[in-house]
Amino acid sequence: MNENQDSGDVIRGEGGELHQLPEKGKTTLTTQQGVPVSDNQNSLKAGVRGPTLMEDQILREKLFHFDHERIPERVVHARGYAAHGYFENYENLSDITCADLFQRKGEKTPVFTRFSTVAGAKGSPDLARDVRGFATKFYTKEGNWDLVGNNIPVFFIQDAMKFPDLIHAAKEAPDRAFPQAQTAHDNFWDFISLTPESMHMVMWAMSDRAIPRSFRFMEGFGVHTFLMLTKEGKASFVKFHWKPLQGLQSVAWNEALKINGMDPDFHRRDLWESIEKGDYPEWELGIQVFDETFLERFEFDVLDATKLIPEEQVPVTPVGKMVLNKNVDNFFAETEQVAFCTQNIVPGIDHSADPLLQGRNFSYLDTQLKRLGSPNFTKIPINQPKCPMHNFHQDGHMAVENPKGRVNYEPNSWEAEPNPRACPMSGFRSHSTPLEGEKVRVRSETFADHYSQARMFFNSQTPIEQAHIVDALSFELSKVAREDIRLRMLGHLRVITEKLASAVAENLGVETLPDPASPAREPIDLPPSEALSILLNSGNTFKGRKVGVLLTNKVDATLFRELEKQVKDAGASLEVVAPMRTGITDSKGKAIDVDHLVDGGPSVLFDAVAVIASKESVQALLDEKPALDFLSDAYYHCKFIAFNEAVSVLLDAVGLKQKLDAGCFDIEKASSPTEFIEACKVLRFWEREQH
Repeated sequence: MNENQDSGDVIRGEGGELHQLPEKGKTTLTTQQGVPVSDNQNSLKAGVRGPTLMEDQILREKLFHFDHERIPERVVHARGYAAHGYFENYENLSDITCADLFQRKGEKTPVFTRFSTVAGAKGSPDLARDVRGFATKFYTKEGNWDLVGNNIPVFFIQDAMKFPDLIHAAKEAPDRAFPQAQTAHDNFWDFISLTPESMHMVMWAMSDRAIPRSFRFMEGFGVHTFLMLTKEGKASFVKFHWKPLQGLQSVAWNEALKINGMDPDFHRRDLWESIEKGDYPEWELGIQVFDETFLERFEFDVLDATKLIPEEQVPVTPVGKMVLNKNVDNFFAETEQVAFCTQNIVPGIDHSADPLLQGRNFSYLDTQLKRLGSPNFTKIPINQPKCPMHNFHQDGHMAVENPKGRVNYEPNSWEAEPNPRACPMSGFRSHSTPLEGEKVRVRSETFADHYSQARMFFNSQTPIEQAHIVDALSFELSKVAREDIRLRMLGHLRVITEKLASAVAENLGVETLPDPASPAREPIDLPPSEALSILLNSGNTFKGRKVGVLLTNKVDATLFRELEKQVKDAGASLEVVAPMRTGITDSKGKAIDVDHLVDGGPSVLFDAVAVIASKESVQALLDEKPALDFLSDAYYHCKFIAFNEAVSVLLDAVGLKQKLDAGCFDIEKASSPTEFIEACKVLRFWEREQH
């Protein structure tokens, strides 16, 4: 603090991060050993853009304590679900990497992939508004490679020093232990409003990306910049992308709330059922490859985890396909005990000096040691490599395998087998990167632009998606009790775009907007990127989706069976909802299998709905409040709706008869079942929201 700064001031560091000075007479932050901390925003690096130094005792203490806060569930990503599968390589990639799994066209590598939420505990619902983890363990012939990413390509923070603070702010408050799996509270938005680097991620988190329809319909990203190395040592920078071949899809916010109430296991049930019936989800692994020349001309620093590289600047090249085709045999043994560590890389892949990645490399291993109780967690079958393992590690809790014989050290002169030795030719080698610079605890100035890509993301969304972001921010900030936090966030939104700030302010009842935040670096206007929109990448297919048919007894057999056939032909599935679980027949007396009672099969569980009734039995639906909700919810959640003439009285009862639009189909008319299924390929009739 210099002579021009007062105690309690907020000052800005060289990289744009904010530092709050202690107020006069108040306490100074210290380590657990009582040592005063000079900088709680940045880890210690070898030069401004260099890698994080292992000697940073303040970072290590902070992460170490954070990693050991909870037992036995994961502190973050506690709520997860996983499946087995394989990765099939498309082409020989030896020109950019010597990683074994990328050397042979058509070769299949076993994988285990876990999807998760971040903020909630194990018992929280699947459809909380949250980032989704997307972690894949490749069991390669040269060891395990863990690609530990998210369904969002950027993150809230730039330096691992801030990770415990982020998660503490997002989790339930320590004095009251709520809210659970939510960020709509003061602590989270207080932290975010004081952390400008989070603004890009906030746009993603408030978008429909945070409420995906299914694990099967979301993208995955490695988040960080990595390196790929050839056998000769040539290095290329890479970003990893998972592209779902089923297309992208989200749900509506009101729908998410109702799904959580009806089926908190909605995502895990969906993944389990799709694999069980042979509808295996698939993703293409794509890479963005770039070199030093691109680094020099790119507007941002590729080591900054709050930035992405637009696909228009560096296209994503598909290099292989992942298929998940087997559910776990035991949830605890596999899904719960699997240990993903970002440090797990194989020859041909290397880490960059991204300070968030560097901290994760330390933190993940420490977390798994605490959670699984022993360094021998690598001997648990789900974590074991499928290639041979030879080393001199021994003992420790749960030591199920120890070296045989007297040799447990190296070098040695014994000839017993196995007696492994390091191999300079084929062993893992880090990229030889020249390093220089003073030991510093500072944020690189190249990390200082916090608003340009946030603006780009918002401008890349369709008007419908922009409206959803406005609604999400309005909802979240409406739950913030402190007015100064709400106003501080509106100041940030003004820098992103006045349109966004004004819309949110109007929803909150703020008549006079606060002054815009003061950016560390003035944002620039970037061209929109279509790849950032869900609606522009939905895939135009109904395959893998689900139709819910609400029907009554004696329903028209021809009509129902034709709809059933067309749904199946489209690669979707059909589930029947009825007033009774048994005793339902069609007009020809053939029994119809019922999947849900009316109050147990709401329309929120389906991608599109049909309501088919016989005139003599439609009263059974009119007498059921859940049947009325089935129709009205489907309409207001912008789903495509099919119905027959007998349902008119039901439409009238819920006030929809005069509101029928191009997303509603009378399937007794010629070609209507076909038109209905064809329309369903675009997944939602979002235009309904604009009326």
